[in-house]
Amino acid sequence: MRVFTSQADALSALKAEIGPDCSRCKLHTLGRRQVVFGIGNPNADLMFVGEAPGADEDIQGEPFVGKAGQLLTKIIEAINMKREDVYIANVIKCRPPQNRNPEPDEVVQCEPFLFRQIETIKPKVIVALGKFAAQSLLKTTEPITRIRGREYKYRNAILMPTFHPAFLLRNPSSKREVWEDMKRVRAILTQSADE
Repeated sequence: MRVFTSQADALSALKAEIGPDCSRCKLHTLGRRQVVFGIGNPNADLMFVGEAPGADEDIQGEPFVGKAGQLLTKIIEAINMKREDVYIANVIKCRPPQNRNPEPDEVVQCEPFLFRQIETIKPKVIVALGKFAAQSLLKTTEPITRIRGREYKYRNAILMPTFHPAFLLRNPSSKREVWEDMKRVRAILTQSADE
């Protein structure tokens, strides 16, 4: 087994293993332009996990760069962090057609790469953005309205499900709940830094 000198090296090797032309699931035949691996600080204490890349992400090759991504950046800044301080990834690394939900066979092929990203980065807190990411990570069918704002132990981290930024763009009244979730995330990070 190869030993890596840093988390950045391990993430680079994982990205190379997936490859730019991944064909493990059918998404490579359904119009996606590229694999959207993930971006950010490889030593981040805070990691955000979304569902899958959208059209803007598929073009630019980075997660959360469209309108929802701009809102996510504001959410990160609201807890006194920068986008460069955190790590952002998706359950699925390729854009599903018409931004449909990823299908179970696609998740089965792609999810192990997300798990390896989490194991490499070792975040203290993971924020699952939206129903799909939360349900995938927690292996539950509970609605996001029931699980958001709760803390779950997950792979040596605290997992906090919250609403997806795209949902907030359509439902601005839910921003207050996400702000409460993010204040709790900030408190957990502050508490772990003091220990």
